[in-house]
Amino acid sequence: MPRHLVLGNGKLLINLDEYLQIRDIYFPYVGQQNHVQGHVNRLGASINGSFSWLSSNEWVIEPGYHLDSLVTLSYAKNVKEGITLKIEDAVHQRENMFMRRITVLNESHEEKRIKIFFHQDLSIYENEVGDTAYFDPEKSVIIHYKKNRYFLFTGSFDQKGIDQYTTGVKRFLSAEGTWRDAEDGHLHVNPIAQGSVDSTFSVQGIVPPHGKGDVNYALTVGKSREEVFSLYDYLMEIGPSLTLDKIDVYWRRWVNKTKINPCNLSDELLDLYNRSLLIIRTQTNENGYIIAANDSDIQHYNRDHYSYMWPRDGALIAAAVAKAGFHGMVKNFYRRCADVLTKEGYLHHKYNPDGSIGSSWHPMIDKEGSSQLPIQEDETALVLWAFWEHYKETGDIEFAQSLYRSLVRPSARFLLQYMQEELDLPLPSYDLWEERRGIFTFTASSVYGGLMAAYSFATLFGEDDRADRYKKGADRIKAGMEKHLYDEDSGRFLRGIYLLDDNAYKKDFTMESSMYALFAFGVYPADDERIVRTMQQMNEELSIKSGVGGIARYTNDYYFQQTHDMTRAPGNPWLICTLWLAKWYVQCAKSIQDLERPHEILRWVHEHSFSTGVLPEQLHPFTGEALSVAPLTWSHATFVDVLKEYTKVYEKLSQNSLAR
Repeated sequence: MPRHLVLGNGKLLINLDEYLQIRDIYFPYVGQQNHVQGHVNRLGASINGSFSWLSSNEWVIEPGYHLDSLVTLSYAKNVKEGITLKIEDAVHQRENMFMRRITVLNESHEEKRIKIFFHQDLSIYENEVGDTAYFDPEKSVIIHYKKNRYFLFTGSFDQKGIDQYTTGVKRFLSAEGTWRDAEDGHLHVNPIAQGSVDSTFSVQGIVPPHGKGDVNYALTVGKSREEVFSLYDYLMEIGPSLTLDKIDVYWRRWVNKTKINPCNLSDELLDLYNRSLLIIRTQTNENGYIIAANDSDIQHYNRDHYSYMWPRDGALIAAAVAKAGFHGMVKNFYRRCADVLTKEGYLHHKYNPDGSIGSSWHPMIDKEGSSQLPIQEDETALVLWAFWEHYKETGDIEFAQSLYRSLVRPSARFLLQYMQEELDLPLPSYDLWEERRGIFTFTASSVYGGLMAAYSFATLFGEDDRADRYKKGADRIKAGMEKHLYDEDSGRFLRGIYLLDDNAYKKDFTMESSMYALFAFGVYPADDERIVRTMQQMNEELSIKSGVGGIARYTNDYYFQQTHDMTRAPGNPWLICTLWLAKWYVQCAKSIQDLERPHEILRWVHEHSFSTGVLPEQLHPFTGEALSVAPLTWSHATFVDVLKEYTKVYEKLSQNSLAR
């Protein structure tokens, strides 16, 4: 189930599903140590003795956020009982605290006795072995802990604390969990449980006809009992409700610290732009690692997840964020890339949020038994390219200088050395989709962009000899692309080539959306006739013709494949791939009218976002439903990138029109 609501501060990330149930708690890194593992942490209510979980059909749920904020604004309505719950959730922007404010609205003509039930299902350190859950009578709170991870839960109804509580065994032998105990509206007290455990507690109050009640729920997270109690005391001193209001103010001011020209864009598109920036913020670690996605349900598909930092994703996201004016948020990304860069000058496949090397399926030996470098070269190249984009936006020469020797020079040296001498192209590596090994147009374009970035940095710092080497290397790549990656007969660029014996190679004519890189990383202008033909054919061949719309990654894409009818759906529509087409239209635009097609694509993206503004990775080609993970950080960053570029071009064309 995708995550409809995400809340975080760079150390603590909490994901909620469409029923407002907590499904992931990541700490101490965004994306590392998921102490819930996707299990359901239920929320329920007993109304005059009639109990139901909010995930039941007795409730209509409307998840959402406050405008321009990382504080949620959701509603759960029980029409039969005449009760509406207004639910607001937040993670503190600095401290490791989560709070939930529930305003119980009695819309009936009779008094209601309300009990709100909160269920906690943790798997601390990502497993259920050896957890402890207990009730602390001094503070009247529930504690879950194991080793150096502590979670403190508390609640109140009109300032009255926990009414009933229990702890117990879950998912072991015949025990389902303490949430079953709640379903009669009462809890049988059990003060402590050890092993595979969960807990449930309730708070209780009476709400008069057409009146309201105030419920607060809070979680503090830390590495010791003392730490979570200290946070609890801090929260109680200020008050959960006032704290939540302060968090709301912070995020509104954060996301609006830079202004975008609205041009002719609707409020809905501008809201999605801000929502995307906020969601990207939740997926960005305080230490700098930008995580691809943290929807843990993807583990059911292939027993792995997206909670990694791919340098490619991170670079493209960081470049988009800097373009939007949020430079400080991504400075540590470049520092971390310099930290993990190998002595040879390349970056590995992907990294865990703590900087350790992530899982990989790229072998170090080829089919013939020869050794090979198990990398995607575009990941190293794009960090260089993005770093120069960052400098162009900020002019922060001191920051650029601080990483010139540790990041720019060794990376550029590697790109120059990792060459197929006879073809003037990069040596084979894995493609950006991590599926095949060869020499690809996307990779070559990114290497060109990376070397040109290195050239610009070397020129900036007066190192003319190095600048000359980097420029010659980039020119050499471009010449090799024109000779070997462009096909005269078809009038377009190839996805790539695969080396055979004696420097011969096989051409790959598969239509591929990632060839947008040809103009995106500066190899050619977007209106170059070869790029125009390539992009036009891409639009024709990769468009989804089922009525859903969008662009597939490439022809006959197998990932989450829903059909073999290539005439209607060569693959599933991906948001980033569709936005790449919009980016091309924007860069080719010569008049305001030329911007209508990319404007249409931006509206299409909005139409396929969740009601909360969350963007998935891809869509079902016939139903339009989200597939794979949500939110995907790359989707949000690409939307930010294209919308920002749209406004820049719109302004320029408007000024040109007035000048005439």
